[in-house]
Amino acid sequence: MADSLAITYYPYFQPSAAAAGVMCGLFAIGFIVSTYETIRYKSWIWFIMLLAIAMESVGYGARIASAGHVTNRNLYIIQFCLIILAPVLMAGIVYVAFGRIVFHVVPPESRTVRLLWVPARWLTPIFVGFDIFALFLQLIGAVIISGTQITTPNAAHKLKMGKDIALAGVSTQIGAFGLFTIIAARFHFTSRRFVADLERRYRAVPGDKFVTLEGSERKFKPRWRTLLYAVNFSCAMIIIRSIYREIDFSMGKQGYTQKHEWCVYVFDAIPMILLVIVYTIIPPGAYVTMGFRQRSKDTDARPAVSHDTESYAMGPINHQ
Repeated sequence: MADSLAITYYPYFQPSAAAAGVMCGLFAIGFIVSTYETIRYKSWIWFIMLLAIAMESVGYGARIASAGHVTNRNLYIIQFCLIILAPVLMAGIVYVAFGRIVFHVVPPESRTVRLLWVPARWLTPIFVGFDIFALFLQLIGAVIISGTQITTPNAAHKLKMGKDIALAGVSTQIGAFGLFTIIAARFHFTSRRFVADLERRYRAVPGDKFVTLEGSERKFKPRWRTLLYAVNFSCAMIIIRSIYREIDFSMGKQGYTQKHEWCVYVFDAIPMILLVIVYTIIPPGAYVTMGFRQRSKDTDARPAVSHDTESYAMGPINHQ
């Protein structure tokens, strides 16, 4: 009887320990490399991405254990919730990285709604706010779905409620991230007009591939557009994953996507590990400032007429 209930309750039936092991290992390696780069470049806000990567690794680790204990409800809840929620945190930190690129490249007078479609100072808060709301809804939905057993009173009603809440969360994420993806892709082309002004402020570091800006000792890689490519790529990966989860939740526990395990790896795990790999190759902290705070004096002005370093506002580069 217990095995029968487990098969009815667990959507993946018998998960592959080998597939989960591969993903757990890849995310663990990504976590180690990203941690090193976060410390090296003092990218303290990137700890949000580290948390998300750790959640993925632990989630697939729990899935390995769950493969041998399909009746263990706690293991199922852990892997389900962590794998569902980690990409939401990844989306949030992508918003932050893009915002830092904008303040790095665009002069204050050009940071207009016409350029970005939203006020520049509210670019990150607006989208992160939507992301937090989407995270909250998906968390509630995931907890309800994973915590409901076939023997739970009103199980069908609770499963439907959890599904609807999770769907609302994913839909919110798709809507907000879809708009953000368009803005980021558009900026890829409109930002070209600011390249010459930024390059005039570069100061080469002798014998080094890094540069500094006038009045600052903070070193960074000058090819910031490389990071913009990474942002655009990560947008595509998150959109693919979010659309998959929208379909997955809408089909329910007896749907095709939850009865065929390959779907979660092709449309969720692989896009997310590709995102992690891209950001280990192109760490944002090497191109823009990724401290916890982006101080206004470091972002809102360009060099004035004096060469006294105290009279300069450094753009986005600070001394962290």
